[in-house]
Amino acid sequence: MSESSQPHHSANPPGSHYQPTLSVVLIIVVLFVVAAFLMLRYVSPASPSSSVTTLPPSETTTTLHHHTVAKSTVRVQVANGTTVPNLARGYSQELLTQGWNTLPGVNGPKEKSTIVYFNPGFKWAAIQIAEKIHVGLHSIQALNGQRPVAGASSDDVIVILGNNSSNRG
Repeated sequence: MSESSQPHHSANPPGSHYQPTLSVVLIIVVLFVVAAFLMLRYVSPASPSSSVTTLPPSETTTTLHHHTVAKSTVRVQVANGTTVPNLARGYSQELLTQGWNTLPGVNGPKEKSTIVYFNPGFKWAAIQIAEKIHVGLHSIQALNGQRPVAGASSDDVIVILGNNSSNRG
């Protein structure tokens, strides 16, 4: 029998296209989603879109220009600087329900009053968070390379709750 007389049952007949398995398609989709997330997470601060945030008159009125960034992309670490149990967890949960990307609450250094630290480009977020947890603008400080909480070096805003926060949580 010659080869031409046998039925033609090859895996890919002429003119057919390769169709990847479901697992290959899922891997490609996951890689695409991860790449898109990383691109959105690290949006260049030189983006042309901006918005204006104005604080209520109860605080010193300040207008801040910042780039449009979703609160859900701002990494917020809340640390308990008091002896009140689970205080950071309560504040973390409160900020999470308001749309912030909060990490689980941790213990931090003891503080008399609450401090809201921010990394470059996130002062606007620190101001909004300070307002939400009812602390004044005097509590907001730039991190300037400090590491007030272990493991929080890549966080955008770090809140260390002081004794003035212990009545809530």
